[in-house]
Amino acid sequence: MKNYAIILASGSGSRFMGDKPKQFVQIGGKTIFEHSIEIFEQNERIDSIIIVVLEEYINFAQDIVAKNGYKKVMGLFAGGKTRQESSSIGVNSVPDEEANVLIHDCARPFLSQQVLNKCIDALKTHTAVNVAIPATDTIMQVENGFVKNVPDRNSLMCSQTPQCFRLSVIKKAHKMSGNFTDDCGLVLENNLADIFVVEGEQNNIKITYPSDVYIGNMIFCNNF
Repeated sequence: MKNYAIILASGSGSRFMGDKPKQFVQIGGKTIFEHSIEIFEQNERIDSIIIVVLEEYINFAQDIVAKNGYKKVMGLFAGGKTRQESSSIGVNSVPDEEANVLIHDCARPFLSQQVLNKCIDALKTHTAVNVAIPATDTIMQVENGFVKNVPDRNSLMCSQTPQCFRLSVIKKAHKMSGNFTDDCGLVLENNLADIFVVEGEQNNIKITYPSDVYIGNMIFCNNF
């Protein structure tokens, strides 16, 4: 069974507030977009890469792919208005009847090969897999400006990507109702599979704010 990586690079980066989408900002001499592709390009167990990108940046993204000669990129597709729509576009671009799909946020350019391989291994026995790390901060539920609940953080984890699925499961999820910021939420809401958790790494940060670029450069200098 083939392993497909789906890289979601279609976010507008409204919280980043830069002059270009954050995925095209440079860290360590390359764009975040390039770093994220190369994670999967360099993994011998990944067969093909599908990229979902902002429509107005498709030509720009194609030029980057061509310049670097990425061999596994099988297609670039225009994203939707939401992350869920973009994920659905990527999932439905997989040509196989059944496969493993690993859906990754382009804004996480520090996914390690170790975690990636653990995800692929987990898909041998599970149909849905999430990457997460233990919560270190106290998480509060707030309503109308007031704290309503403080859950025990020992039972909480912070979700990362990739989120990984058997193709048939995630395709079915996207045909059903629900509006979630990630694919695991959609699978869980519709009771389509138990979601196994692979422990991630602290360095697998998501570039969200301009200050994260500074942190990302520090990670790159120290570890890559």
